[in-house]
Amino acid sequence: MKAAILSVGTELLFGQVVNTNAAYLSKELNSMGIDVMYHYTVGDNPARLADMIHMSFKDCDLVITTGGLGPTQDDMTKEIACQVLGDKLVEDKKVLEELEERLKAFGKDLVVTFNNYKQAMVPSRGVIFHNENGSAPGFALGDPEEKKFIICLPGPPREMTAMFKTSAASWLEKLVDSAMVYKEIRMFGIGESELETRLLPLIDGQTDPTLATYVKNGECSVRIASKRATKEEASAAVAEMIEKVNGYIGDFVYSLDNEELVQVVGRKLLEKNITISCAESCTGGMFAAALTDVPGISAVFDRGIVTYSNKAKMEELGVKEETLAAHGAVSEETAMEMAEGIRRVSGSDIGISVTGIAGPGGGTPEKPVGLVYIGFVYGDKKICKKIDRRITDRSANRRHSLLTMLNIINKEI
Repeated sequence: MKAAILSVGTELLFGQVVNTNAAYLSKELNSMGIDVMYHYTVGDNPARLADMIHMSFKDCDLVITTGGLGPTQDDMTKEIACQVLGDKLVEDKKVLEELEERLKAFGKDLVVTFNNYKQAMVPSRGVIFHNENGSAPGFALGDPEEKKFIICLPGPPREMTAMFKTSAASWLEKLVDSAMVYKEIRMFGIGESELETRLLPLIDGQTDPTLATYVKNGECSVRIASKRATKEEASAAVAEMIEKVNGYIGDFVYSLDNEELVQVVGRKLLEKNITISCAESCTGGMFAAALTDVPGISAVFDRGIVTYSNKAKMEELGVKEETLAAHGAVSEETAMEMAEGIRRVSGSDIGISVTGIAGPGGGTPEKPVGLVYIGFVYGDKKICKKIDRRITDRSANRRHSLLTMLNIINKEI
């Protein structure tokens, strides 16, 4: 089954509201074995909305709309859906009762106007989806002869997601004759072009499973997807391909289940009961903030100190004045003394540090913007990682430094 997602609302076109509904629906539909072919956005204009539904049905069996189900004059989605599929609106007594109860619940301060009752009008042939979080019901409407179907869901994300989970998904399952399974492999330390080059033997001529490479926020990932008659068959095909992919790029992989690197590192620290503390300069606390997003991490994360100035590095961590004078704050020597210092002060198993020039200014020919040193001390291991990216994007340099710190921990424990 092929589907189009049609988001309705002029506020989306004006950029006043970010469209998270389309991303959510795409993920859910693909997991059900429904191929999402198009994303469309149209304003609150009946003629254009009707044109978009007609156009979507040329290539797709299913159209899912979000928005335009409310009480005002510009909410016309259900009227246009009925027009396209040859149905009419009728009053639904159950929906009317639920609407009246909801309106009463707001109390005497709510002014109930006649247009509120517009929401009790639904398609005569439609399967009604009751709204547990709002006043506008959704519905599914089909043309069995043409095998064209439309599902209309409310626009507010909280209402839309709940309605999809409780009603629309089970209705759709009856139409689907296949199952889609996909896994996303996450990795760090390899670029997208090298990643694709390494995987070309698997990518060239692929049919099912399919492989797609992505890059986002300094990381790469590979999406492996299979569409088979049953979920078990698709899962087996994906698992087999994961083994093959690992054979080509396993050294860079940190998750086979689309986890964030910080989640993987946090879990390992907790499972192994390894304590850690950090000293940060150019990242300004990003590492500590990321790690404390992991539930339960207080069991192993002792402290994080931001030592931005040379004075702080000496006072808080015991970095030697002569080290700073001879090598500078951004150096291997300083990074290692920072890591050793935070480990000594905290008594943690791991001491990790970072110092660098994030940019966009502050660099020199000898120490350019993007130069970063990461110190790591754990048991007998003493590692210093030098990063020399030569880019001036401050945010990107700080993000890359954070990921490199996490990657070192992941590899070394």
